[in-house]
Amino acid sequence: MAKGPVLIDLSETPSVADAPPVPDTLEEPLPQGRAMQAAARMAARRPSTLARLFWWVTTTLIGAVVSVAAWDFANGLIDRAPVLGWIVTGLFALFVAILLLMAIRELAALARLTRIDDLRHQAATAIEAADLPAARKVTDRLVTLYSRREDTRWGRERLQELRGDQMDAAALLTLADAELLAPLDVAASREVEAAARQVAAVTALVPLALADVATALTANLRMIRRVADVYGGRSGFLGSWRLTRAVLSHLVATGAVAVGDDMLEPVLGGSLLGKLSRRFGEGLVNGALTARVGVAAMDVCRPLPFPAGKRPTSRGIVQRSLTGLFGSKER
Repeated sequence: MAKGPVLIDLSETPSVADAPPVPDTLEEPLPQGRAMQAAARMAARRPSTLARLFWWVTTTLIGAVVSVAAWDFANGLIDRAPVLGWIVTGLFALFVAILLLMAIRELAALARLTRIDDLRHQAATAIEAADLPAARKVTDRLVTLYSRREDTRWGRERLQELRGDQMDAAALLTLADAELLAPLDVAASREVEAAARQVAAVTALVPLALADVATALTANLRMIRRVADVYGGRSGFLGSWRLTRAVLSHLVATGAVAVGDDMLEPVLGGSLLGKLSRRFGEGLVNGALTARVGVAAMDVCRPLPFPAGKRPTSRGIVQRSLTGLFGSKER
């Protein structure tokens, strides 16, 4: 082994400036919004005939057993304590009456949704055929639909003043849309923005496996119900579930429940998704998909089709609802 100082030639040592830059992130797949996609598939899935038969038989048997048990209980109680027995019998009768009232309300809600759907189709037909008498009938039905709502009084009065000047179907329905439905569009958009923020925040901040799926499903159910309420649908539970299935089935069938780089560009700019934490990225994508569901719900619940160029975009709703939720690009 050589003794003495060791000389090292530093003339060919590579410079730090020549080193390649360190990548900002690892090459990971972009967030896909799995919570919203799972909730959409869950709500859009149609049960099989065997499953429907199973649940029908199960509910019928449970109803029969509960009814017979309640009847025997009330009769036995009347024999042992007549006063208490008749009180319990009255409570059972009140319970049945409340169930009937709830069923009537659900049927009325379904009927309202059907009327709004018919009104939208009649308006589209009148515009396509340039049928002014048909457009006037649609306008009359629209005014009747909102006749008991104080928040539409000014719009109804304005429509009544100006409708006589409209000489074609498209102009008349455009006027009705601007005076009656434009303020409702703003309120419906706010409901969609609130739901998008909620889904995004819960997905990003709650690390539980199924909490984001449950939140996405319940938030979308509540959002679609409130959008229907804004437009006069006032859907019950069954009506809300029917609307949710119709909206999500359409989105799943058309592939709209999918992620694109353009979805969050208004919020993040460029490909900043790759620079976010995985959880925050999933939250933003789920919020953006919720906004897309909300726009589809507005299409379904609105009594008139959107005029050309007036339909809200999911990009605009994403920009208003999610910008600044987790901080801006500069911050």
